[in-house]
Amino acid sequence: MPNTEMFDSISLSFSVLFKGKNFVRLLAGLGVTIKIALVSILFSLLLGFLFGMLMTRKNRCIRFLSRVYLEFMRIMPQMVLLFIAYYGITHAFGISISGEAASVLVFTMWGMAEMGDLVRGALQSIPRHQYESGRAIGLTERQIFFYIIIPQTVRRLVPLSMNLITRMIKTTSLIVFVGVIEVVKVGQQIIEANRLTIPSASIAVYALIFFMYFIVCWPLSLLADKIEKRQKKTSGE
Repeated sequence: MPNTEMFDSISLSFSVLFKGKNFVRLLAGLGVTIKIALVSILFSLLLGFLFGMLMTRKNRCIRFLSRVYLEFMRIMPQMVLLFIAYYGITHAFGISISGEAASVLVFTMWGMAEMGDLVRGALQSIPRHQYESGRAIGLTERQIFFYIIIPQTVRRLVPLSMNLITRMIKTTSLIVFVGVIEVVKVGQQIIEANRLTIPSASIAVYALIFFMYFIVCWPLSLLADKIEKRQKKTSGE
């Protein structure tokens, strides 16, 4: 009997997913999550590449400021940054900013810092003889950078950036705290609406949300591993 009651309770909890438009609402919430993540990732990759190049400059002041920015973005929790962007900017400067805009701003700033450090590491890992070989065949410094260094840097960055993209997608779950109606927020609304009739609704709702994040992130993780293994095989490691 206890097993039957448990099975009935689980079945009842999963029935909430197909009650009304709950499943469609969760899919729409996932769409909002993916949209914010994609916009943030795009800006992060572009700005991060420029930031990484800046971090390799010999100017001590630029390198110091870049390092301070990187460490600040790493140490400060993303949730705190979201609150600062959404509530702090509004109160301090009287600027009205939406939760989506605040989320894109924060994740872009954070992603730019992380991507910049990856770019810096990739650039500095290029052997010096690559530069010397380019000069030996008469290439200018600009040609060496664009035709020799950049292609090798991008090749090394691909698997690393995939891992960063996965992290950024997972971290978007925090945007629920600034009022964005994304997949986690929709899930909370569904649970609250069925709190009295289906008390165990949270089991099914959060299980589905977990599965949604898994479906989005798992292929990226597999792709990163595949690219990394192929690069190692190509380089003879």
